[in-house]
Amino acid sequence: MKDQQTVLYDAPGPRARRITLIGSIVAVLLIVAGGYFMIYKPLDEKGQFSMDLWGPLIDPNNEVFPLVWERLGEGFKATLIAAALAIVSSLVMGTALAVLRIQLKSLVKRRYEDLATPLAYLLRGLNWFLSAVSRIFVEIFRGLPVVITIFFVASALPDLGVDLGDILWYLVIGLTLYNMVVIGEILRSGMEGLPGGQREAAEAMGLSPFQTTRMILLPQAFRIMLPALISQLVVVLKDTSLGFIISYEEVLRVSTQIIQALEDPNPIQTYAVVGAIYILVNYALSKLAEYVQRRLARGRKTRALPVEQAAPPAAVAADA
Repeated sequence: MKDQQTVLYDAPGPRARRITLIGSIVAVLLIVAGGYFMIYKPLDEKGQFSMDLWGPLIDPNNEVFPLVWERLGEGFKATLIAAALAIVSSLVMGTALAVLRIQLKSLVKRRYEDLATPLAYLLRGLNWFLSAVSRIFVEIFRGLPVVITIFFVASALPDLGVDLGDILWYLVIGLTLYNMVVIGEILRSGMEGLPGGQREAAEAMGLSPFQTTRMILLPQAFRIMLPALISQLVVVLKDTSLGFIISYEEVLRVSTQIIQALEDPNPIQTYAVVGAIYILVNYALSKLAEYVQRRLARGRKTRALPVEQAAPPAAVAADA
């Protein structure tokens, strides 16, 4: 392994390592100095670190502290509910979309030679039409900004006579329309990236294209594309903050209401706390993704272990 690394690049010598260390220290000092003079000092001169502004958020003895965190708790609860519903619906619909596109792609290549010529041409034309419709659907909702999708759903559905009652569902539908196509394309690319020999082996075993996709291709695509899927689910959580545009009471809108209600408005402090909570939640999701990926990798090694252990006795018996 060491020889392979030295082929790709020259190992740094003592002088290069010394220069790198000094450069790193200087860069850190410059960043710290820049943060102090460009961020901390201007904010401190304007009194942004006073307890009058931070007290409602970090001081339990402050008279409005319980009310502020009660409202923030309600906002985060609404955010998590919308995110959970959008994540589940995006995963389900995205998986269905990926399977549909894979099946349509295989059907487009089918000639239907066992059927009458008019019927064969009709079925092939229908397959081409459905494939084109699915492609257009993906390109439209993947190309639209998610905020426009949410606003369009909240405005168009009531005009069409579709009243969902709670505004939560308009937000969930808007998030689902955007994220399902992204998740669908992630899974489709994962399935199409698998070796073609797996499909040929499945056909040789007598499996139908749908059985091949459901039993062989899709589980592997989920495992391979898991990091990308988790990243997209984090995007869903963050995109719930766009619910303010349709007056959904998520944490960002609640934060704005809190800032307007306080005697001493503190937007920097409130948004800093909300942003820190978002970072913690997203960091927890990324760690969860790493844990699931390690468990899946460990499971594959565990399933392969008995075969490897059973090989030496079989080889000994063959030699005997």
